[in-house]
Amino acid sequence: MKYFTIFASRNNIDDLGERIADVFAGDHKIEKNGSDYMVQTNSLFKKRKMAIRVLTENTNPDYFASNIPGMMGFYDRIAFADENRKGLVLTQISVFNTVVALEADKELDAGQIQLCMALLSGMEGIGFLQDGTLLDSDGQVIVYPDGTSGPADFSPRACTNKVMGPEVKSEEGERRKRASIAYIRERNIPHLETLPELPPAADCLWKSEEDIARRAVALLIVIQYACDVAQGGDLAASKDFVTEMLRKFGVERHLTDNERELLQDENPAGQAAVNIAWQYEAYWALIWALGLVESLDFPDRICDCDYAIQVVSECDSFEEFYRKTAMRSREEIMDEADKIYRLHWACVNNRINGQEAPAGMNESIVVERRRGLFWMIGRFDEAWDDISMDT
Repeated sequence: MKYFTIFASRNNIDDLGERIADVFAGDHKIEKNGSDYMVQTNSLFKKRKMAIRVLTENTNPDYFASNIPGMMGFYDRIAFADENRKGLVLTQISVFNTVVALEADKELDAGQIQLCMALLSGMEGIGFLQDGTLLDSDGQVIVYPDGTSGPADFSPRACTNKVMGPEVKSEEGERRKRASIAYIRERNIPHLETLPELPPAADCLWKSEEDIARRAVALLIVIQYACDVAQGGDLAASKDFVTEMLRKFGVERHLTDNERELLQDENPAGQAAVNIAWQYEAYWALIWALGLVESLDFPDRICDCDYAIQVVSECDSFEEFYRKTAMRSREEIMDEADKIYRLHWACVNNRINGQEAPAGMNESIVVERRRGLFWMIGRFDEAWDDISMDT
């Protein structure tokens, strides 16, 4: 083996030079050329060289744009013995933002391999061998090229900058974070102290009250069709009814691409319908924000679907529905968004470790409530179908 590559997801890339120097100090001479390094043994009779190239998503965007999708495709085509591990591997690859590529002038000897493993551990990265074997940061095999799982107890690592953007700290965000963690601790739910703050309310790109109301009505209407698809109902009659209701309330243009696709598909997919039907929980967050639901209870049971329908069905127009709304404060909505963000991490953490969601939570409820809340606050100004669910 002459090549060894380390992939990682890191907030801090400025310390990579120090880590390389720490690993190869003593018996090696290190020469730096830009972001690249040449490492050579000091031995007089047994000279060995190793070129080390450092690439980051910021400095080498073209590399990541072309190579990461290819890497995901490579492992996606492998028939993993453990499908859950395959999902974890693909998740990990999707958040890589740093690569350290090591190339020796000769086959790596035992000493050089040991140094490579030390650097892998120091970077908390994933090792990639020439044959496609992946190693965790402890040098244990995650998966072999034939899809067989190795002994590594593997879970993905993602830097917060990658999934949430650079963290913006504020007094408001810290207060909100501390309140959410106190709520979570009271219920003996695990939390991650380093999960970033959400930004101050004033820094978000908020949806207007009317936009939220129209999104809520459009979503509720299309959910009725999704439920009929999922339950094998009379789709022709259901589509006619839903189309008429969308026109009646004047919310056709507030459908998402996924919703339009479901309505236009002659043979709609059951799973697509189920996914939209679950968005009752996102709709519930919207009508809570509009003042039509008293509180967002702990996410361990589904919302009151009969009441969810009633708040719209008893109205004859969008204007009548809109007059009933009384928008909650931005601070109150941000508090709930921060809380659900941290509860979602707890659900994902347990799922990765093969455990049920803590405290009886239903992760689907948590995900959809997060969709509704994060869409309203406009954290990244993402479309409804594209709300990031990274934790």
